[in-house]
Amino acid sequence: MQKKTSEKKRIAITGAASGLGKAIALHYAKAGWNVAVADIQDNDGQQVVSQIKELGRDSFFCHCDVTSDSDIINLHDQVIDRWGGLEIIVNNAGVATHGTMDSAPLADWQWVIDINLMGVVRGCKQFTSLFKQQGHGHIVNVASMAGLLYTPEMGSYNATKAATVALSETLKFELEPYNIHTSVVCPGFFQTNLAKSARSPDAGAQELIDRLLSTSKIDADDIAEIIFTAVQKKQFWILPHRTYKTLWLMKRYLPFLYQRTFGIMGQKTKHKREKAARGASI
Repeated sequence: MQKKTSEKKRIAITGAASGLGKAIALHYAKAGWNVAVADIQDNDGQQVVSQIKELGRDSFFCHCDVTSDSDIINLHDQVIDRWGGLEIIVNNAGVATHGTMDSAPLADWQWVIDINLMGVVRGCKQFTSLFKQQGHGHIVNVASMAGLLYTPEMGSYNATKAATVALSETLKFELEPYNIHTSVVCPGFFQTNLAKSARSPDAGAQELIDRLLSTSKIDADDIAEIIFTAVQKKQFWILPHRTYKTLWLMKRYLPFLYQRTFGIMGQKTKHKREKAARGASI
């Protein structure tokens, strides 16, 4: 049943069927928000909707592939039809890629750009028009510390996240005069299911990504809470991991030290590849 509401606590989240998107959805629902759950995983998405309704909030699922213009338009239209407006759009859907410049297929570049960058662009474009019409709104783009700190062998992923940061900063200055706020979330590694959909020419890439994700001392629920608090304060930068934030500050204020640190990382990565190649040839 469609339900119009005048209560101005309405949020839509892409990639909300699992991981960070699900954690954000449930955190907002517990805080009294109505939540639109958008994802390509229909069954998981419907389960999140059920959990939100059990918390006493209105929610609906929208099948949404962020590479599809029509799916984003459909999400927008369903939000308007059900609620008449929206306060926050969270562009969270994303995937991971891994590989050296010469080994990563161009098809992987096109895939990750269409989801991680153009998916965000589609969400921003569609909902900016709505926010201007209603005179308020908040765009939350989930990037990554990979958009600020660039580790070797993740060129395509790093590039999409850096572009998301640049887009978000552009929108901050472009849209603030319209009472539309922007936040960009840059988490480091944390436990999520990102590795399941990752693409890489290397057979051991998924295991590597899983190992990196498992090193985090905070999880998706912790990050969702940090996002909620920061968005309430209308903060632009949301950097949940203190360690990575320190590295980012080092890059800004001690660039020579940052370059040396990451240069060493590049050398270590090369040595690991050479060692693996020697082992494979024995």
